[in-house]
Amino acid sequence: MLKESPSVRQAPGEPRRRWFSSAALDLIVWVDENGAAVGFQLCYDLGADERALTWSAPDSFSHSIVDDGEGRDFRHKGTPILRPGSALDARRAAELFAAERAELPHGLATLVAAKLAEFGRRAARAARPPRKGTQKK
Repeated sequence: MLKESPSVRQAPGEPRRRWFSSAALDLIVWVDENGAAVGFQLCYDLGADERALTWSAPDSFSHSIVDDGEGRDFRHKGTPILRPGSALDARRAAELFAAERAELPHGLATLVAAKLAEFGRRAARAARPPRKGTQKK
C-alpha cells in the first residue's frame, strides 16, 4: 500500500510536496496553500524499467522513462533524470495504482485514478490512424 513519507524535502519556490511510496509505486503530489493537488508524478515499474506519468493542472500530461543514472562504465552513479520515450500502458499503470491506493486520502486517490484514465484515453486517440476523409491536405 502507498504510505506517506513523514518528512519530505521541499524545494524553495515550488508548491509543497507530499510523497507516498510502496514497493511497486512512488507518488509525488504537489499541493497548493489550501492542500489541493496541482500536480503529481506517478512512478511505476520501479527498478530497471521505471516509468513516470506526470500531470500538472489544469491538463498537462507527460510520460517518461526514468534513467536511474546506473550503467555508466567506470563512473559513479549519476542523478536520475526523466527521458522522453515509451508509450504509456494505461491499463497496467491503472491496475498497479488500484492495487496500492487503499490508504491514500480519498480525494487524492480519485484524482489520480481519473487522470490516469484521461491520459490513457488521450494516448489511445493519438495512436489511432486518422479516419478517412479527415486528413488535411
